[in-house]
Amino acid sequence: MSVRARLLSLVVATSVLVLAGCASIRNDPVNVPTAEGGNGLPIDFETGGAEDSTVIGLSFSGGGMRAAAFSYGVLTEMEQVPSRRAGSMLDNVEFISGVSGGSVTAAYFGLRKRAGLAEFRERFLLRNAEEGLQTSLSVPNLARALAGGINDSTGLPRWLDANLFHGATFGQLISSGRPWVWINASDIYNRTPFTFEPAVFKAICSDVSAYPLADAVAASAAVPVAFAPVVIKTFPKQCNNSLPAWVLRARDNPAAPPMLKSFARALTRYHDGSMPYIKLLDGGLVDNFGLSGFSIARLSADTPYGPLTPKQAVRLRRVLFLVVDAKTGAAGDWINTVEGPSGVELVKAAADTAIDASVNTSFTAFDRIMSDWQATLAQWRCGLSAAERARYGAGPGWNCRDIKFFVGRVGFDQLDPGRAAELEAIPTRFQLPVEQIDAVVAAGRDALRVNSTFRAFRASQ
Repeated sequence: MSVRARLLSLVVATSVLVLAGCASIRNDPVNVPTAEGGNGLPIDFETGGAEDSTVIGLSFSGGGMRAAAFSYGVLTEMEQVPSRRAGSMLDNVEFISGVSGGSVTAAYFGLRKRAGLAEFRERFLLRNAEEGLQTSLSVPNLARALAGGINDSTGLPRWLDANLFHGATFGQLISSGRPWVWINASDIYNRTPFTFEPAVFKAICSDVSAYPLADAVAASAAVPVAFAPVVIKTFPKQCNNSLPAWVLRARDNPAAPPMLKSFARALTRYHDGSMPYIKLLDGGLVDNFGLSGFSIARLSADTPYGPLTPKQAVRLRRVLFLVVDAKTGAAGDWINTVEGPSGVELVKAAADTAIDASVNTSFTAFDRIMSDWQATLAQWRCGLSAAERARYGAGPGWNCRDIKFFVGRVGFDQLDPGRAAELEAIPTRFQLPVEQIDAVVAAGRDALRVNSTFRAFRASQ
């Protein structure tokens, strides 16, 4: 390297460090304390309907616009599949969990229902959600990255609110009825999921009903470095909410499942005042499948049927849970040489390795939890007295063992290899060309149609 080049490098490096020292990323919390008397929004799975004996849960993975389009394709295909009752299979969807790009689809469908499906492609998928963000590689942006994140927590939420959510809050989402929607971010201090739902906000004495939906989705999609952490303020001792008994049991029990114990410890820190601020980033950092909310809901239940009600558990015959997985495939040519990967490639490869390892583990654990729950439900149902069966609505010919859970994953790799490779190569951005969007949407429809778990579920009806 020439002397001039070295001097130039030194000047650039010094400038970056100076700018980093001067830069300050401040993300003010937008959540508010709980109003007197509580937030009035407890989790009530009974309001989800479940009048039929079939329940469907969906989990939409992260992956930017690619993930949003893939999950949208799955929903539009499900809308075309007839249900046992009037309507389509979409009417049986009770629960949806979303991470990062998948959280956009989850939140919008949860809020707008079928009307949202009809307009989602034009309102979001074909738009440039990055137009208000800093995305260029420049010295000022590098300085902002070193200071905590290139973008603060205003740009993406404002864009999402202006183009999709129009001031909608969680109060509106919850009161709109089924499906119940979880939006997932990552608590980067406790290294646990942070789910935007009443139970978590109750622990921090904050009003979930007033929280903007756009801000929650943006927190779920806040990629590290590209975004500074989203901040949630805790309000300890400003309400009379006590932690649920299961939190204390899981926190203090050495044999408690690690996921449940970590989450219980995080809730305790929120509640006791030892964490004035919660810092959130992309939900995919700890759970790119968004399965933690469902897993914790079951693991924390103190009944054989929880989180369902006894009436729902008795009526239930078939449960389908699908993970809609839009992850990228392996990439890079550094495996062909002794040198490499470069620094940037190394960071990306390390992040992808960690995420893929965690999702594989979380899916295996979730599958086991659901299998155990199926067996537990059958045992409980078969132990009911005649009076209990009548009280809970068991009709003529009811079979206590006629209950089956179907758990599966819908992914690019379930299509032909050439097509899958093209889909996996689509970048994780919030702006994609229309031809790529339409290719991913079509892939969602086709992947659901050929999915073995979905086909087995339909055949069992």
